Amino acid sequence: MWKSRIGRIFSIVAFGCAIAVPGTEIRANGGVGTGSPPRGGKSGRLIVQRAPNFGTDLVVRLSIDGTRVADIPRNQHYGGFLSAGHHVLAVLALPKTDSRRPTSMRLTVQSGHVYIFNATWESDRLVLRPSTSYSPTTRVNAVQN
Repeated sequence: MWKSRIGRIFSIVAFGCAIAVPGTEIRANGGVGTGSPPRGGKSGRLIVQRAPNFGTDLVVRLSIDGTRVADIPRNQHYGGFLSAGHHVLAVLALPKTDSRRPTSMRLTVQSGHVYIFNATWESDRLVLRPSTSYSPTTRVNAVQN
């Protein structure tokens, strides 16, 4: 009983820390900047993490609105801010991209919301699946374009 309570408390604290950590701002025009959320508060939080069985020798390349923002290795996740509005998230498994194509999805961000996705395999296709939980890992540094 105590273990389940401690686990639940740990998960809540870890999720709170993930939200509080400053990330990378992605503006609706596709520009990438670093720092805290955009002024005016019209943003949502995005977390992209790898599924536990994703593959040890693979990296997830994340692009938002056509701009490469992160390469996510094992035991790391992407955490950043997106301006409110419509965005396109694309993921690609590296290396050996010649046999794989990026998978994309549309996301409509609402101000103040948190969006958590797991990069996982569906048959032989990489997909982003919505998640209700955050796995505490190291936040990957954003790619500087």
